Amino acid sequence: MPADFEEDHTTRVAADRRGMRVFSIDLVVVDGPMRGKRAQIHGGVGRVGAAAGSDLKLDDKAVSRVHCELRVGKDGITLKDLGSTNGTFVEGVRVRDADVAPGALVRVGASTFRIEVGNEPEFVDISDKGSFGELVGTSLEMRRVYAVLDRLAMTDATLLVQGETGTGKDVVARSLHAASKRAGGPFVALDCGAVPENLFESELFGHVRGAFSGAVSDRKGVLEEANGGTLFLDEIGEMPVALQAKMLRALETRTVRRVGANVERPIDVRIVAATNRPLARCVNEGTFREDLYYRLAVVEIGLPPLRARREDIPVLARHFYRQLKGSASNAELPPHFVARLAARAWPGNVRELRNFIERSVSLGFVTQAGTPQAPAPIPAGATLEQLVPLHLPLKDARQAWTENFEAIYVKSLLARTGGNVTRAAEAAGVNRRFLQRMMARLGIASADASSDE
Repeated sequence: MPADFEEDHTTRVAADRRGMRVFSIDLVVVDGPMRGKRAQIHGGVGRVGAAAGSDLKLDDKAVSRVHCELRVGKDGITLKDLGSTNGTFVEGVRVRDADVAPGALVRVGASTFRIEVGNEPEFVDISDKGSFGELVGTSLEMRRVYAVLDRLAMTDATLLVQGETGTGKDVVARSLHAASKRAGGPFVALDCGAVPENLFESELFGHVRGAFSGAVSDRKGVLEEANGGTLFLDEIGEMPVALQAKMLRALETRTVRRVGANVERPIDVRIVAATNRPLARCVNEGTFREDLYYRLAVVEIGLPPLRARREDIPVLARHFYRQLKGSASNAELPPHFVARLAARAWPGNVRELRNFIERSVSLGFVTQAGTPQAPAPIPAGATLEQLVPLHLPLKDARQAWTENFEAIYVKSLLARTGGNVTRAAEAAGVNRRFLQRMMARLGIASADASSDE
């Protein structure tokens, strides 16, 4: 890493407000139609493209509308291609998501720009809280999100939340509503991916009696239902293109016209939109309107996946466990159980972790006292309902059944072999290391078995 980068490395600063001091960066076009143009990146995030809302706007026919994004964080500069048509190249190598050093040359389309470190550092706000509403986590990534939400709560600005499935985008919307001056108003959520296309307009704007077959009475749409409060549009990327122009007009004019009506009604609503699809890529592909994208992204938050904030896993696990046991309970998760959780990948993010804790408690993997508990033996004459966790969805029930079987199988083998892991592995037809990994995953400590020596 270059020396100048080390000198400007992100550091904490003691100030009246909690935050990080990060180096600012300038983007200087050194080749192409806009040669000599310079743009400064503010707030640690900047976008390059042909769209009018870009931080570095390039009049280059080979550059996509929203081409790439740069983020400045505590670990340096990250460059991410946003689904561009012709790709993003760093020093001649095509990249999709890469760390780049100051001074790097980046080629987009027929243009090349250089990343330069600015003379004046910038502040990135960091909250000193360990939670925000229903959001829980003490990692730097989450406290950066809390700082944005704290400021946003006092305004009516539209928010776009992007992140992988299960990261808690709906929780952000509820928490922001509860902290805002609109908390006394309604909170209305609409899953855009679950609405049939032929009913979408009615769901959004409402309809009058006789507007179409089946419209037997006047009905409000969600924009009217949320009047005075917050409307959460989940999976906004699934909204049909034909309706996006009408949605844009409703946001601009703050009025709605019900299907079949000839009068417009005023609305006072805050919009929080969310998606697990990269909307910038959708803009480039033509499946999402550029003007609507920028109208929704007045403020934009990217929720980090759980693998990017692993230090929050124990905090979240204990939080979900206390929720299940009740606030009056003093039960705590055992340390080795928490260590198992921290070692897993969690591709389903916070939702998967929460479901795992609920499943573990429901199936008796953790006792009320917080110590590990062996799965209960299968009673003679047990019914199907006693054996199968029917209160869980199919996918979760299948996983719970498998883990329950594995725990019973391994414990039974160890009991038969007197705790000898080597002989138990031989009886199971697997190697010793495989069985040890399974024991660690199931929370069966080696101390439970006698020594192999």
